[in-house]
Amino acid sequence: MRILILEDEPIIAFDLEDIVSSNLDAECLLASNLDEGLEHIDSGIDFALLDVSLGDNGETSLPIAAKLIQRRIPFCFVSASLGSLPASYRHVPQVSKPFRPNEVTRVLPLAA
Repeated sequence: MRILILEDEPIIAFDLEDIVSSNLDAECLLASNLDEGLEHIDSGIDFALLDVSLGDNGETSLPIAAKLIQRRIPFCFVSASLGSLPASYRHVPQVSKPFRPNEVTRVLPLAA
């Protein structure tokens, strides 16, 4: 299993990687921007944890979310910017930052 973690803050990305690795036998693919995330999707993933806002340049993960929906790949938003999500993404599982490890653990069965 391959899980994309799209997060622009390295410490948070590593925390998410630790949570995933502790709960699943999965390869974590880390990306900090849209281009890296798209490359990982094209190489094949099974699940994704996406931050909504990526850096100070206004980049978001919404193009990746759209591609994941199109390819029927499950994912979860893990973000402090959940309020900025368009209504069309409100059905997607969400974990608000700051998060507790068990909140992330609860969404991991979606990856199986």
